[in-house]
Amino acid sequence: MNSISAGNPQRSGDASRYGAVQPGATGQEIYDAGMVVRREVLGDAHVDRANAGIDSFTEDYQDMITRIAWGGIWTRPGLSRQMRSAVTLTALVAHGHWEELAMHIRAALNNGLSRDEIKEILLQTAIYCSVPSANSAFKTAQKVFADIDAAPAPNSPNSPN
Repeated sequence: MNSISAGNPQRSGDASRYGAVQPGATGQEIYDAGMVVRREVLGDAHVDRANAGIDSFTEDYQDMITRIAWGGIWTRPGLSRQMRSAVTLTALVAHGHWEELAMHIRAALNNGLSRDEIKEILLQTAIYCSVPSANSAFKTAQKVFADIDAAPAPNSPNSPN
């Protein structure tokens, strides 16, 4: 039994397994590490849009997801980013969060999953989440892929960059 399961808050073993949440790490360090991963996974444009929309009502929420989801979970080395994307896609399909699914399909591509791997994940969700949920997920993925394919290539004359 390790120190955590024994009720001792002190961590034992290799501290690197905890990602950004190290003993003595400040909230700011965890936030900063989370922001790095959030930008790498979701892209600067998405994070910039989310940050531009922060107001007094949403600032605590945005801080929480950056620190806890991105700094506390996504920085852990126990799963690859591809595996984390696969788990995330499945959870979003299971709960019917289609806008978040679209965002995380883009993120999965950023994390190195191929369209075929995303298709296989969505096929798996048909069995374990439901066929109607997978149907909606496939439609969402089709739209994401069509939007990506229709976007001008970076550094092209029609590109916004």
